[in-house]
Amino acid sequence: MHTHEAHAHCCGHAHAEGVDPCHCGAPYTLEAFRRISADLDRRQMLGGMAAVVGMFAGFGLAEKPAWAAGPGQAVRLTNLSYFDGVTLSIQRGRDIVVQGGRITALIAPGEAFEGAVVRDCGGRTVIPGLIDCHWHSTLVAVSMIAALTQDIGFVHLMAGREAGATLRRGFTTVRDVGGPAFGLKMAIDRGALPGPRIFPSGAMVSQTSGHGDFRLLSELPRMPGTPANQIEQQGVALIADGADAVLRAVREQLMKGASQIKIMAGGGVSSLYDPLDTTQYTEREMRAAVEAAEDWGTYVCAHVYTPGGIRRAVKAGVKSIEHGQLADEETVRVMAGEGVWWSIQPFLADEDANPKDDPVQQAKQEEVAEGTVRAFELARKHRVPMAFGTDILFNPAGTGSQGRQLAKFARFMTPLQALHTATGAAGQLLALSGERAPYLAPLGVIRPGAAADLLVVNGDPSASLDFLDDPEANLPMIMKGGAAIKDQLG
Repeated sequence: MHTHEAHAHCCGHAHAEGVDPCHCGAPYTLEAFRRISADLDRRQMLGGMAAVVGMFAGFGLAEKPAWAAGPGQAVRLTNLSYFDGVTLSIQRGRDIVVQGGRITALIAPGEAFEGAVVRDCGGRTVIPGLIDCHWHSTLVAVSMIAALTQDIGFVHLMAGREAGATLRRGFTTVRDVGGPAFGLKMAIDRGALPGPRIFPSGAMVSQTSGHGDFRLLSELPRMPGTPANQIEQQGVALIADGADAVLRAVREQLMKGASQIKIMAGGGVSSLYDPLDTTQYTEREMRAAVEAAEDWGTYVCAHVYTPGGIRRAVKAGVKSIEHGQLADEETVRVMAGEGVWWSIQPFLADEDANPKDDPVQQAKQEEVAEGTVRAFELARKHRVPMAFGTDILFNPAGTGSQGRQLAKFARFMTPLQALHTATGAAGQLLALSGERAPYLAPLGVIRPGAAADLLVVNGDPSASLDFLDDPEANLPMIMKGGAAIKDQLG
């Protein structure tokens, strides 16, 4: 019997007799009912969480790592060369010692280190775990129509399955730039299922008619009393117009645990009703987002392609431009002068492009692809800091191309420069989250104190990154936080 039912049952008898022997209305009784109700709610919530974890286990997600060293146990990787994520050369003459989830030492092969479990890498190269700086954890493994219409439980279960696949491709960290990833992150961090570290942005903040406004035309107009639509209710995007509304939207995502904020500053490919050339959000609205984020010690990244939108975002204080393939040279100079990051993707209208059936979307996709090569050239010419990202979106069949898309970066730079954008450089971008960063150890590097996120690879990263196209065959060991998710070293 629920507490409110017990209260009604007891009071019903009392009123029939004209007395109140149970003291149901007394303050101390009401407080007791409140405590009991809270406890029941808590138990119900825990039961629901257990059921979800049980579903994941039955879904093949709650697998155990190949091995994980105990709290005081050290692991020594030997017989290896390594790329440290920063220095653009392969280094030799060191073993890597891991303990307590971190890299604790780089020591000479003959140097004594008592009590460590030794893993022989067989002369292979070790690299930092890969980082995808433009990922949508909950939107990548479902179609757009499924994301817009299906039960949110289905969307989250598919995201959970894809999280494990992401990790097995060697991506130990992702920066999630839009979607309800908070629960998934919590489940991964608590060990309920395998997956990468997640830097969540929460809902993408968009103006009306912006890239995050996925409403149908039949849903217009939006009146003051119109409730949030399904996309907003699920936490995929939030429509906010005016500085005050933007402040509230950003603060809500920070309250949920966002490590950085994502705003829509220009038109997009996937959305049907915002032309690619549009500039979205006024400078004042963008500044509102930036100020709210800075008050929490973090930053704003902005989806935008065009020169005008990029310059407005940079002027407002945005620290990371997402995409930007249509930037002109003067705009790139501005980005370089302000030290703004370029989170760029190899959009080439090839077999790995996100599928688009609508002619409007297809035309926008082709326009972006035409600007991609020049964007890479300008970024390198003006030394804009670049970080790798894929933006695989609403594309279940395309998720396996994640590593291959990093290999494509080597078309525009050396293989180690490309690898740097997904390791050391990406770690620098993540560090802009400051105190909002959900993980304390440095990421994307091999050095003492850094997170023990490591890949042993079959291949020479200084010659080619093509080995990433087949992670099952070419990543014999995947380590995250000092635990071997996969170990086939023999």
